[in-house]
Amino acid sequence: MGSLALSRAEILDQPAPSIAGEVARIAREQLAPLAAGIDDGTVYPAEVLRAFGAVGAWGSHVPYEGPADLRCAIESTAAIGEVCGATAFMAWCQNTLVWYAANSTNLKLARRFGDAFSTGRVLGGTGLSNPMKSFFGIEKLKLKGKKVEGGYIVRGALPWVSNLGPNHYFGTIFEREDELGTVMFLADCSDPAITLTPCKPFLAMDGTGTYGVQFRDVFVPDELILADPAAPFVKKIRAGFILLQAGMALGVIKDCINIMDEVGSPLGHINRYLPQQPVHFRDLAAELEAETMALARDPYNEEETYWRKVIALRLRAGEASVAAAHAAMLHCGARGYLKSHRAQRRLREAYFVAIVTPATKQLRKMLADA
Repeated sequence: MGSLALSRAEILDQPAPSIAGEVARIAREQLAPLAAGIDDGTVYPAEVLRAFGAVGAWGSHVPYEGPADLRCAIESTAAIGEVCGATAFMAWCQNTLVWYAANSTNLKLARRFGDAFSTGRVLGGTGLSNPMKSFFGIEKLKLKGKKVEGGYIVRGALPWVSNLGPNHYFGTIFEREDELGTVMFLADCSDPAITLTPCKPFLAMDGTGTYGVQFRDVFVPDELILADPAAPFVKKIRAGFILLQAGMALGVIKDCINIMDEVGSPLGHINRYLPQQPVHFRDLAAELEAETMALARDPYNEEETYWRKVIALRLRAGEASVAAAHAAMLHCGARGYLKSHRAQRRLREAYFVAIVTPATKQLRKMLADA
């Protein structure tokens, strides 16, 4: 697959609609048959993720001569999410990993991993759930690092990191034991001092390659350091980190609208008494999409008003996902209550959009503190 993948330069030359269109086609043809298995944990869609990467899904948001544009990445994630919310989450994980490497000032790291991540030849995720909570006073950092010659020794454990496997990478942050700040780095899952432990079954999305990760005195060489110190780097990438999640929400909302439309003919005579109709969510989705795309054009904007808009958008997107999935269930009635119907899967996926970091309650705290 690697030899067929577009290079980063070729991805940047592709018009956005062609990438999102190809992603949608792959989602319909290759991903749709796997969605139920991904949901129940019997399938991790590594080859489909690589297929998305081969058509440019993971490389369109790489900064080019300074600016970055997240619109195509979000469009592509939404196309995936319209078929499978769990895979849209993995798309966000991969896109975020690319975002980290592309923004690192460690040029050796960027050269080594840039194309590998952005083309999908190497898969991986993000371990920033705990750090993002810690930066806003919700948790303490779970990883500690000790400075040694040529790098750091890291120990600790992260309870949930997604889109992982034996040869995957992910970005995360540790606190220096000498209390001289925090450091962001790439963790190599093939390191024998790193242990991946399967998590207890989730309500949904068990095929997302989610593990507890134990660091037992892991040597992290300077070559894997994304940012030292981490704080300025996190401020630079934080809007992109959050905005890239919008694709998950938009995809789930769009398919919930599809579900309501599908039962319109047989159940429209009674569904018209429900307070929330497909037209309401079409208007809401269009509004959210327009706002997302406007913000996604300028992810390096340092103005506090911009940051507040990003937080508020993410909050609305999570709440809208749950509302749309709830409405889809009510429109379907008993048929949506069957395990074989995707309406109940969408409801479970929508709750994940609302609780994945930053969760609804954290977003509300961030808005209150901003």
